[in-house]
Amino acid sequence: MRKVQNFNAGWVFSEGFDDAAVSALREGEKVRLPHTAVELPFNYFDEKLYQRAFTYQKVFANDPSFSGKRVSLVFDAAMADSVVFLNGKEIAAHKDGYTPFELEIGPHLKDGDNLLTVKIDGSENPDIPPFGNVIDYLTFAGIYRDVWLKITTPVAIDNVKIETPDALADDKSVTADVFLTDETTGKLSATLSDAEGKTIAATEASVSGRQARLELSGLKGLRLWDIDDPALYTLTVTLETEAGTDDFSNRFGFRTASFASDGFRLNGRLLKLRGLNRHQSWPHLGYAMGRRGQEKDADILKFELACNIARTSHYPQSKYFLDRCDEIGLLVFEEIPGWQHIGGDAWKRESVENVRRMITRDWNHPSIIIWGVRINESADDHDFYAETNRVARALDTTRQTGGVRCIENSEMLEDVYTMNDFVLGDEEQPGRNHARICTRDQRQVTGLSKTVPYMITEYNGHMYPTKRFDQESRQAEHVTRHLQMLNAVAGDPTIAGSTGWCMFDYNTHSDFGSGDRICYHGVMDMYREPKFAAYAYASQGEPENGVVLQPVTFWARGERNIGGVLPLIILTNCDYIELTVGDSAPKRVEPARSTYPHLPHPPVILDSHNVSAEEFGDWGRQWFDGTLTGYIDGKPVRTMKLSGNPVPTTLEIAPDATELRAGEKDCVRVILRALDQCGNIMPFFDEPVTLSLDGPGRIIGPEITSFRGGTAGVYIEAGDETGTLTLSVRCAAFADDTIAFTIS
Repeated sequence: MRKVQNFNAGWVFSEGFDDAAVSALREGEKVRLPHTAVELPFNYFDEKLYQRAFTYQKVFANDPSFSGKRVSLVFDAAMADSVVFLNGKEIAAHKDGYTPFELEIGPHLKDGDNLLTVKIDGSENPDIPPFGNVIDYLTFAGIYRDVWLKITTPVAIDNVKIETPDALADDKSVTADVFLTDETTGKLSATLSDAEGKTIAATEASVSGRQARLELSGLKGLRLWDIDDPALYTLTVTLETEAGTDDFSNRFGFRTASFASDGFRLNGRLLKLRGLNRHQSWPHLGYAMGRRGQEKDADILKFELACNIARTSHYPQSKYFLDRCDEIGLLVFEEIPGWQHIGGDAWKRESVENVRRMITRDWNHPSIIIWGVRINESADDHDFYAETNRVARALDTTRQTGGVRCIENSEMLEDVYTMNDFVLGDEEQPGRNHARICTRDQRQVTGLSKTVPYMITEYNGHMYPTKRFDQESRQAEHVTRHLQMLNAVAGDPTIAGSTGWCMFDYNTHSDFGSGDRICYHGVMDMYREPKFAAYAYASQGEPENGVVLQPVTFWARGERNIGGVLPLIILTNCDYIELTVGDSAPKRVEPARSTYPHLPHPPVILDSHNVSAEEFGDWGRQWFDGTLTGYIDGKPVRTMKLSGNPVPTTLEIAPDATELRAGEKDCVRVILRALDQCGNIMPFFDEPVTLSLDGPGRIIGPEITSFRGGTAGVYIEAGDETGTLTLSVRCAAFADDTIAFTIS
């Protein structure tokens, strides 16, 4: 049976590369993968620091158990231009920074110790997508995903493509196309099991060659994979030959997904797609985040932001993120690497291979509903995109293709016309002569005489960058723009849905961002702490999954121009709210259904139409505390108190988890919040905070940081030893505090 071992420990990292490194171990830093070549500051850095060569080396023994086996290494990803040497000989090269590559090392092993050397070049090589021009995101160098040692029989299972051709039928079936590493003769068998491991069905067939198909039919009583019930099944395929037995397991789901001119259907049911774009970057760590952080992003999108889809902008992302999307029912739009630029012939060939690698890696994920086979926001290129579509369709007939563009009248070679529509806010540009609109008419965009499957893949973002600590009125406008887009898309049956730009702020090149190498385009900050606009999405979720009651105000009369807090947006999924200011009687206010008629849960908007100046008090008069109460079915379900005179009261330390794993480079997020006497974040609190860590682990980034808009983020990384980690937090406004983590 196959054996797959984690190969992340015991690496030696050094800067630069020279030919001598392939034959001798260099002096360097001992590291565990995933690893980023350069841990950049939070902002104000030089991105060229990682745009050069680096060396990763590892000494490992030739185990006697390798004899007669196929021994290979699998790199889940490395950025960006990788060359692998074993005992002084080059054995593999890989130019794609986002997909896995496997290399057989058995024939190159010698007795005793063996030296593995990997050259990583973070330079922006013009022959490798997405490079060749400017890019609005960073491509952090390093072996930033896992590496695995795989030991199998000499001929093994290379890949399995699972399809469910009649998923909606009462009697279901499964087909499995099995691809082998070489030609052989033997027997293939397949076992289907449910999430509890119970066997449902089995079959077998003979194989002669490098490929075979297995089929299971007449399957009864199986659940569909859906966003509210993401039922997963496992297919285990076993190959038996004279040389031994190999097995390969994959999870999958029974579901159908299709885009048409009247919207998107999941399992035959119309579903309006509502989501956000996601980069795979973190402060300081760049791309090198392990399993916990990848899974947490999926959970945030699904459970905190009430999204039903994520777009992996602009490249294939971690298998841990995709696996988690499968588990929780979060749909995915996955696309190839690139941003606006199309390179030369070698570049295009590599991009076509990106399509192939992306699909063959991920074709069994039920969460993925569409393949993005066009370079994001690029110009038309008929021959190039005809080929990317051809390859995608040849590899996978079960999913449609999309091509994300930002230009009108672009040639439609894909199945779905996917468009970055940044028209909202365009009226503010010099020379424009139109009122504010949220979306363009589909036929204006496509230039076609008929409606086609259509999705908006980006909006807002750079049209209105907003920081968590911006003036309240800017944050309120940020919220309004996201609400307007969500409402417009929800009300247009010709639009399948949308993914806003974007989930969180991210580091970027000096050509973009706000001058400090950060694009403040997110509805969350880089630590995934929500801005007010995040609640525009969260409030569209059903209250049984979490009641939302979030006023878009700092409850300070002097924050707005001319003073006051009106108009006041209250983002909520309650039926209505009651507002009390000071000792006044509670006032019931209904959601703004006439303003946002298509939203599942419109916001409550307080303005001069439903609140008098006397109730709130004019500028220059006494300011009062406020109370908001949300009601569902006539019953109060959430109350929020707002202090007219807030003072620092509580330092909240909020980790995502306190149980960590040793020896996995397990990394956990900790959010610090400065709270007032009502338990609300203090938006103007920007004091310094000192951190220290005791135990087998480390703090990612500096040990002295500052609150930004009342919060601060930090990541804690577990070491290789078990034990207890204690994080101590010191801020002058509060008593010193600690939190403990258990590493097992």
